[in-house]
Amino acid sequence: MNYWLDLFTGTTWSEFRDSGANVSGFRSTRQRMVERIKPGDILLCYLTGVMRWVGALEVVGPSNDERSIWKLDNFPARLDVKPLVLLNPENGIPMEKLAGKVQFYQESKDAGKFKGFLRGSPASFERHEDGDLILQLLRDAKEHPITIPVDQRKLKRIPLYKTKGRVGDKKVDTLVSVPDTEEVDETSTCGTIPITEVATQSTAHTQIQYLLLTLGAEMGLDIWVARNDRSKIWNGQMLGSLPHIAEELPTQFNEATQRTIELIDVLWLKGNSIVSAFEVECTTSIYSGLLRMSDLLALQPNLDIKLYLVAPDERREKVQQEILRPTFQLRPKPLNKVCGYLALDKLAEKVEAIRKLGLASSLYPDFLVDTAEYFGNSST
Repeated sequence: MNYWLDLFTGTTWSEFRDSGANVSGFRSTRQRMVERIKPGDILLCYLTGVMRWVGALEVVGPSNDERSIWKLDNFPARLDVKPLVLLNPENGIPMEKLAGKVQFYQESKDAGKFKGFLRGSPASFERHEDGDLILQLLRDAKEHPITIPVDQRKLKRIPLYKTKGRVGDKKVDTLVSVPDTEEVDETSTCGTIPITEVATQSTAHTQIQYLLLTLGAEMGLDIWVARNDRSKIWNGQMLGSLPHIAEELPTQFNEATQRTIELIDVLWLKGNSIVSAFEVECTTSIYSGLLRMSDLLALQPNLDIKLYLVAPDERREKVQQEILRPTFQLRPKPLNKVCGYLALDKLAEKVEAIRKLGLASSLYPDFLVDTAEYFGNSST
């Protein structure tokens, strides 16, 4: 008997249980791996997002079941299974309980990536004793349940979305991933912006968002702050309660696009249109902000939005290096042609001058095009 990893989201775990919990499925690309799983093997079920072990399934054998069990994907590489343990997420085994006890989580630096073991399923456990430990913990949790609340937003997160892609001249259904935003480093290197606002709480990242949001509002635009930043505070004001803040985004986009847009740091809106988008990068992950912009263009190639990446001047070379990556260059609309770099100090000085002269209400949203730097070829 061997142990295998079986990954679920909160949604697919619920759908699996609602269908009778007797068929587990995987993507067609995993068919050969599924064929290695034998009757009597045990699938150990892990919930991504909330990081809980929630079930153990004994494999009966290959399945001929063709029901529509999961809404997102068909998961056609299927196995008939017999449940040994099924837990609600709040009663599941937190991953941190395995720290130092299993091969894929031997020390604190393994947390998060877990040596790549959770990258896809099915995956075979390298050490049989790791599977034994998890199975025993699951059985103990079944007999003596302990309730530990889970983040409902993470539990309901959908990692893949159905959208339309293009193959040649044809549009086809495809699945895309929309990652969650990263937490901002509290030891950010953005420093202090030389403007008159005085900080009362939060980070330099929040200060830059506040600057862009209030400027947009002063220009008469509606504004949007990344949905997970709405409760952050700067200058005594919660970002999500600033004047002109939008409660909802334009609804003409598909679900994947909507999810991507919601995570962008700052948006300027006019009517039902998004006119400018800003990613603020004070930490080391310049790449993540550019990737979100690139995702947006990939999902909506005809969208006409002014894109900007804001970062300290000392990070200019890093921005240039990242934006000229082949992944951003070799696309119908190269990112460096449409996404401008705004140096933090230069932006702050410009905004300060605009406010002193009382010019904000007379500006058009695209005035920053002349301030931004657009990197050319790698020889620039």
